[in-house]
Amino acid sequence: MADLYDRVFGIDFSGAKDAGDRIWISRCSVTNEGLRVERCIPARDLPESGKKRDRCLEALRTLIAGAGRAIFGLDFPFGLPRALINYQSWESFVLAFPNEYQSPETFRQACRESTPGRELKRKADRVAKAPFAPYNIRLYRQTYYGIQRLLAPLVETGQARVLPMQEPAEGKPLLLEVCPASTLKEEGLYLPYKGSSERRRRGRQRILHGLEQKAVNIQSRELRSTFIEDVGGDALDSVVAAVATFRAQQDHAFPRSEARDNDDAYAAEGYVYV
Repeated sequence: MADLYDRVFGIDFSGAKDAGDRIWISRCSVTNEGLRVERCIPARDLPESGKKRDRCLEALRTLIAGAGRAIFGLDFPFGLPRALINYQSWESFVLAFPNEYQSPETFRQACRESTPGRELKRKADRVAKAPFAPYNIRLYRQTYYGIQRLLAPLVETGQARVLPMQEPAEGKPLLLEVCPASTLKEEGLYLPYKGSSERRRRGRQRILHGLEQKAVNIQSRELRSTFIEDVGGDALDSVVAAVATFRAQQDHAFPRSEARDNDDAYAAEGYVYV
């Protein structure tokens, strides 16, 4: 069995102007019984954070950079299809990204102009059955701000390591790309759960119950209520992100994988841990 990172964070990401309200963070620990979910908060509640995107993303970056030996699952694309990448490596692409694209709109436009009439998915998107391409209208802001405000600064300063494109480093947090929708499909729990209707609320209850049957331990009644009563499903998505991150470590060879390591597509485009 791999040497487990015993602190796990699941992050439901957003690139919206009020991202501090929309990004949710589940903090968990790994025990002999499985994954213990200890806390779930919106990003606005982080130290020195707030509702506005710039401030909350800076606070989130600070959390990650200072986490030490911890592992984070984030639900935004870490890369683009190879056909859209003009760099020798994933790391070069990420470091150039902030200067390459000045706004989410110029980013999406450039991608669309390179693939007229089509939206290309990465190999990882297809394998994980992710619902959208990285520059889809519903996802491009997440992709843009995730790479620009989190990955690029953390990679440039060496404050975190991004799998599987980089090797782990002692004392540095690991970042994994996850997709809650893909994880729910894998677990047989993919059903309607976002919304204020009683049917959607029952959906959140069913998903949470299903996760609890798979060695996920919710620490308090108040915490369970947070996951069920958040009508947007963002709090629940963050714990699903944590589950995917926890599952990734169960591979005896983690963080390595022969199938991933020998695939040029994953090295260039990124990989979705389900």
